[in-house]
Amino acid sequence: MKNILITGGAGFIGSNLCDHFINKGYTVTCLDNFATGYRHNIEHLLTHPQFTLMEGDIRDMTACQNACEGQDYVLHQAALGSVPRSINDPVTSNEVNVSGFLNMLVAARDAGVKRFIYAASSSTYGDSASLPKVEDVIGKPLSPYAITKYVNELYADVFAKTYGMECIGLRYFNVFGRRQNTRGAYAAVIPLFTKQFIQHESPTINGTGENSRDFTYIDNVIQMNERAMLTENAEAVNTVYNTAVGDRTNLNELAAYLKEFLTEFDPAIATIEIKHGPNRVGDIPHSLAAVEKAKTLLGYEPTHKIKEGLKEAVQWYWEHQERL
Repeated sequence: MKNILITGGAGFIGSNLCDHFINKGYTVTCLDNFATGYRHNIEHLLTHPQFTLMEGDIRDMTACQNACEGQDYVLHQAALGSVPRSINDPVTSNEVNVSGFLNMLVAARDAGVKRFIYAASSSTYGDSASLPKVEDVIGKPLSPYAITKYVNELYADVFAKTYGMECIGLRYFNVFGRRQNTRGAYAAVIPLFTKQFIQHESPTINGTGENSRDFTYIDNVIQMNERAMLTENAEAVNTVYNTAVGDRTNLNELAAYLKEFLTEFDPAIATIEIKHGPNRVGDIPHSLAAVEKAKTLLGYEPTHKIKEGLKEAVQWYWEHQERL
């Protein structure tokens, strides 16, 4: 039995990771300050004998040290996401995403953690126009958030070289799925549009709708975390991987898919108009991942493309409308 610390374990991705590894028989500790995570995401785990909730902030070194004690692996998900949030408040994004990340690296190093897997971001590709995005070719960051996530990669690389740590970064591409938050100013496009359709409101697409993304279902992300954690391939460690599908969908197509799948539950949704607004500051026009590196070195095989993922996500939101 192995011990795993999942920071941000009450969040969307973190809570799904908690579920997965508890079900696999691991002992899981969740560290969360509930700034963006929710207690209801992990409520069902609180009485499980192999699950521990530690309420704490990664900006607090003592909390990081206490959480890392006795852990074999760290899956570091805790961060303040969202490009617009970082533009509105760059200082807090930096404190959490850079200072908090460094605290976790130091605490994991001092606790003798076997491997440190962390959530990196496709925003690191910045203004690089090349498609698909290949891990070794990046541009200049376009937002404070993107800077923080790139700094994470630099720190992880230095800690691997300087202290002999095993670190793997997973550059997440537009992750979606069950439990993703639909509320607040920084809700991601899929949960936001799903909520609006269910409530018979018109979603607003930023720009023409031709901007495209490599939308990545949560089960693919869980698989990548597990493969990164368990790989025994020495070549696969101390590097970064695109965590995506290798396919892209534009926002017009995305809205049409959501409308189609939700209409199966409520025919009235078919008549809802989709609006268009201005482009969003800091947004890149297109994002598409090359996933060959993850396939070759980690044996990754995505199980869900956009339509399969959206069908499952839409059903979850329909069945959990109290979360909208």
